[in-house]
Amino acid sequence: MKNKKVAVTGGLGFIGSHLVEELCQENEVVIVDNESTGSIKNIKHLEFENISLDLGDITEIDLVNSFEGCDYVFHHAAMASVPASVADPLNCNRMNVTGTLQVLMAARDCDVDKVVFASSAAVYGDSTDFPLSENTPLKFISPYALSKATGEMYCQLFADIYDLPTVSLRYFNVFGARQDPNSQYASVIPNFISSMLNDKLPVIYGDGEQSRDFIYVKDIVDANLKACQSRETGAFNIATGKSTTVNQLVDIINQALGKDTEPIYEEPRPGDVKHSLAEVSKAKSLGFNPSADFMKELGETVQWFVDNMEFQGE
Repeated sequence: MKNKKVAVTGGLGFIGSHLVEELCQENEVVIVDNESTGSIKNIKHLEFENISLDLGDITEIDLVNSFEGCDYVFHHAAMASVPASVADPLNCNRMNVTGTLQVLMAARDCDVDKVVFASSAAVYGDSTDFPLSENTPLKFISPYALSKATGEMYCQLFADIYDLPTVSLRYFNVFGARQDPNSQYASVIPNFISSMLNDKLPVIYGDGEQSRDFIYVKDIVDANLKACQSRETGAFNIATGKSTTVNQLVDIINQALGKDTEPIYEEPRPGDVKHSLAEVSKAKSLGFNPSADFMKELGETVQWFVDNMEFQGE
């Protein structure tokens, strides 16, 4: 993609900053972010000639002004934590449902060509119908999951009644550079890497035999670009179709760091699912073809954390 104007809500966050990094090379990018979890440090290495920043909450900022003249909107601003949503469901609804509705309304009013919505595999809940396909019945075991499903339904509604093309990408377990390990609700990979780098014992909630379909953030960026340029609409699983247990993850990180760290096991957290594995054949209609080299990608991620201890605030 080139010579377009695009908006990225949540563009200072983990996934959003990677998307901005790719888009700003040949496009004009407007970032909308309230810095609640994202940070300007995530894009400090980029040239700002093609980037503008609108700081503010998507439920409060003038999104029509932000989206004016945009060809595409990539909507990543959200409360992106299952435990946080369980602790504060009202705020989750405000950010993820009301916020998404306001993004869609502004995109419609600005005659945007397409909205790509960052959804989540959480919409499948604890379904055991593996591999999970887009036709698997949705099941909600957290406010976060319900909020993402509601966002998807609003996307479909705006496509149907306002003729605003939309795509909802159901991300599975995303990992990569710049993922925050310091949050109370940090994802498992940056949490483990950071703990083990600092000679702390990683904490596993449950027996460690829970499995996840991990996908590299660069594949997420590719999926977004393919989705916005495709004629396809609707919901798509974005994953690799392969699973790794949390215990295996600790072993792989140990190998990458040359360590032999033993984890601590604690009680499972409410809202967490036991297993997750995707069927990804539908996403191939977008031209999506994820990398299959998890060991290499995890090694690159570990190396980034090794090289950027200062970035982590350690």
